[in-house]
Amino acid sequence: MVSSDEGAARAGPDRPLPEDYVAERVKLEREARGWSTVALAERMAEAGHPVNQAAIWRIESGKPRRRVNLDEALGFCKVFDLDLDELTTPPGQLANPLVRRLVGEYVSRWKEWRALGKDMRRIQDELKAYTDANPNQEDMVKALLTHELTVASNGEFHHHLGAPSRLRSFLGDRMDAPPEQS
Repeated sequence: MVSSDEGAARAGPDRPLPEDYVAERVKLEREARGWSTVALAERMAEAGHPVNQAAIWRIESGKPRRRVNLDEALGFCKVFDLDLDELTTPPGQLANPLVRRLVGEYVSRWKEWRALGKDMRRIQDELKAYTDANPNQEDMVKALLTHELTVASNGEFHHHLGAPSRLRSFLGDRMDAPPEQS
């Protein structure tokens, strides 16, 4: 039986490290999948281990963090496809230094890519506003953009399936047309 003093200590800063590891791992796994706390709560309910979004936030970020019960731990294991040992191990210990470095680089580049995407959407919106205000120049703007992207990509732009859908929509048939030979 746990005394009330021991129970209070376990809920606060003196609780066992594996409980902190679980909280860190839940947040890491959720963020790695791009899920919100609401999305994780929905997946937990679908897996038969309901926990609400506020509880997930308190587990990850509360001061003190909310404790995870066994049913919730099993649910997290199920939705993240982990075993209990993986859930309770410090997240950084699961990967060797090379993997941690590569993941760090990837996340850094991903952040840069997201920022560039925002800049590109802003510029595209400005181009669209220009062509809306000057419809007689729309074909010229699209032709120039297509030409410059084709040159910058050494002719591979038309084969780039990862082109943002907004750009594909803006350029229309020009996106699928092979580069013109001069």
